[in-house]
Amino acid sequence: MSTKVEFNYSKLFKQAVIDSFKKLHPRDEIKNLVMFVVWLGSIWTTVFLFLPGQFNLFNVQICFWLWFTCLFANFAEAMAEGRGKAHADELRKMRTKTSARKLVNGREVQVNSNELKIGELFVCQAGEIVAADGEIVEGIATVDESAITGESAPVIRESGGDRSAVTGGTRVLSDRIVVRVTAEAGNSFLDRMIEMIEGARRQKTPNEIALNIVLVSLTALFIVVVFVLPPYAHYNENAAGQKGVVLTSIPVLLSLIVCLIPTTIGGLLSAIGIAGIDRLMRRNVLATSGRAVEAAGDVDVLLLDKTGTITLGNRQATEFVPAPGVKLEELADAAQLASLADETPEGRSIAVLAKEKYGLRGREVADPHATPVAFTAQTRMSGMDFGDGNGKVKRRVRKGAAESVRNWVLEQGGRIDKAVFEKVDEISKLGGTPLVVADGPRILGTIYLKDIVKGGIKERFAQLRKMGVKTVMITGDNQLTAAAIAAEAGVDDFIAQAKPEDKLARIRKEQEGGKLIAMIGDGTNDAPALAQADVGVAMNTGTQAAREAGNMVDLDSNPTKLIEVVEIGKQLLMTRGALTTFSIANDVSKYFAILPAMFGVLYATSAGGRGPLDKLNIMYLHSPQSAILSAVIFNALIIVALIPLALRGVKYQPLGAAVILRKNMLIYGVGGILVPFLFIKLLDLLLVATHLAP
Repeated sequence: MSTKVEFNYSKLFKQAVIDSFKKLHPRDEIKNLVMFVVWLGSIWTTVFLFLPGQFNLFNVQICFWLWFTCLFANFAEAMAEGRGKAHADELRKMRTKTSARKLVNGREVQVNSNELKIGELFVCQAGEIVAADGEIVEGIATVDESAITGESAPVIRESGGDRSAVTGGTRVLSDRIVVRVTAEAGNSFLDRMIEMIEGARRQKTPNEIALNIVLVSLTALFIVVVFVLPPYAHYNENAAGQKGVVLTSIPVLLSLIVCLIPTTIGGLLSAIGIAGIDRLMRRNVLATSGRAVEAAGDVDVLLLDKTGTITLGNRQATEFVPAPGVKLEELADAAQLASLADETPEGRSIAVLAKEKYGLRGREVADPHATPVAFTAQTRMSGMDFGDGNGKVKRRVRKGAAESVRNWVLEQGGRIDKAVFEKVDEISKLGGTPLVVADGPRILGTIYLKDIVKGGIKERFAQLRKMGVKTVMITGDNQLTAAAIAAEAGVDDFIAQAKPEDKLARIRKEQEGGKLIAMIGDGTNDAPALAQADVGVAMNTGTQAAREAGNMVDLDSNPTKLIEVVEIGKQLLMTRGALTTFSIANDVSKYFAILPAMFGVLYATSAGGRGPLDKLNIMYLHSPQSAILSAVIFNALIIVALIPLALRGVKYQPLGAAVILRKNMLIYGVGGILVPFLFIKLLDLLLVATHLAP
């Protein structure tokens, strides 16, 4: 099973229809005050039908379409929620009880997984299911996490470091590990995932609350305006000497309210937010609430670790630079010899470069008198010693950090070549890592290691810059190296030789200036910064402390995902803005559809003629009844028509706020005015042709 759920849309549609009727319950309707007004109007119209003389085709149709407006809004929310429920159902299937081998005084005791308590230890080996969330305290193993992440490739988990966390429900494929429990049954990562998904629909973001206040204010305003119309109409009928020429019955007034208040965005607002969370889930990122997703859309500053996010993570040897008087082949040969015992990615890349670029064959040292010298943090060098068979060393080859090799060469009685260390400084300024190679007292030259910047990352940073998002690179490299990589990657700023407290200090500094900050991390030392950031994305492979500190969890543990999170957040805001613009523009059109038709015969100079207000009936709607019905039907159907856009979201484009606003006004503003004109007129013709409206 996987969080990447294949949706059964037929089943999803049927369940959404059922849920649409269930959501007619007052406790659900009152959560959305705009649609609550529509719901009350539907009830009032229904009651009105049973009054003497009010049960007619016109009133029945109004009642019918008001209820459908409620149902269509509920359907939009139910469709969005249905996706999340599908995810939650798949995860719930994984939450089965398993047995566990708990360690008690060094002995293994068989218990049920739900009996494990925080801090207790249990053993897990190849073929067994991890019984509970925890951190490995002993051993290393490959783990199948496809049930959580959807990725089939197994991952390595080991004690110590930032990749020690294991999740209950995953399977150990090799070796044996001892795990310390970090979450009891009912509070596991799987349980929290289900709660996140099912709880998403109940969370409202600050922007959503603010927009709701605006929508409710507009609704209250239009209610007052509409209920002022009857006395206004009565006064003008008396003044014109006309009786009953303006329709002001309760169903008509309620229809007018429903058409003029922002029902389109009111009906889709919840679905837009839930769909944003769903888009994150489909990219294997879980958000604790809609607030986190929306905050991602408002982010001003991105804090990004260099390694794994901006660069590929492993420095690669790209060039051998010999010292004056040294042949290139001699340097490459010595560099390869010094790297044979170096199992780091950097060491392997040196051996590969010597083989592929300079024709030196890869080799193993079979000489019984050859002794590999492993890299250590103290010496910062690796190499090879060759003996003469009598216990004496006849040749020593070393490669390593420039200063370490320099001191070693001086100890061997050698001298320092100024040109080599000038090259060392040059490589550092270019953002590379220089390694110096020596054969005994002779310095042979320099190896240029380069931290490769990921392809396309500079363009993505440029796009974020267009949207007003500042990027800050965090690295442990020195100032020169950091500056060079920052320039190549196109970030706006960088923090060199960064410590955990530096990240936290930078976040607080930016927040004091009113900025919203996003960062990603996986270690315990990242937890304070993740908790402080407005959007803290913790990697699933990281420590428990990191996962609990963040408000999002990336199941794929891909550091670059932070950029996608920001893009999805911005897409959510763009979608909400576009549909809000369309909804308000709709109301303008419906105003021109209904009111001129209602007052069209007032002050007519002859019986059956048209009054001066009929000049505003620019759609030439047939009658007040057909105008009202056309507007009510369009008002209901447009919600259904916009559900796919609300769920899918408008196309993301890296544009600034001013450009997005202009685009919304041009496309969704103008479109929101023109589309109702066209379809209300078509509905008017259809109603008259089918005799559903006089």
